Amino acid sequence: MNAVAAMLAGVLFGAGLVLSGMTDPSRVQGFLDLFGDWDPTLAFVMGGALLFNIPAYWLTRRRARPLFAESFEVPTRRDLDARLIGGAVLFGIGWGLAGYCPGPAVVSLLTGSSDVLWFCAAMLIGMLIWDRGFSRRL
Repeated sequence: MNAVAAMLAGVLFGAGLVLSGMTDPSRVQGFLDLFGDWDPTLAFVMGGALLFNIPAYWLTRRRARPLFAESFEVPTRRDLDARLIGGAVLFGIGWGLAGYCPGPAVVSLLTGSSDVLWFCAAMLIGMLIWDRGFSRRL
């Protein structure tokens, strides 16, 4: 049942990305172009997500346990360290330059675009390098 729930959540997420236009990297780059041809679409997508998720999170936290797991997995760390900040900065730079983040990139693989194929290949190589080398040093 967990795999089915995860698959349905992934399909719903992917469909939302496609319907909102977030699989188009020019939308993201247009949102970041504050002094040029600014595109507010991403702000509306994020606002819509918050309007749904804030009450859903509140209702979910009132439950004793999740529907498909034994317990909630909520992060307990509250500190900001160099690793977290560095990762956020690197993610933001990559997102701004390429116009993709992992979710929309994976959904966009269905288009067969060479740009998204190169992005996903580079993303996987970066994750492999991190897993095999850097993560053990920090």
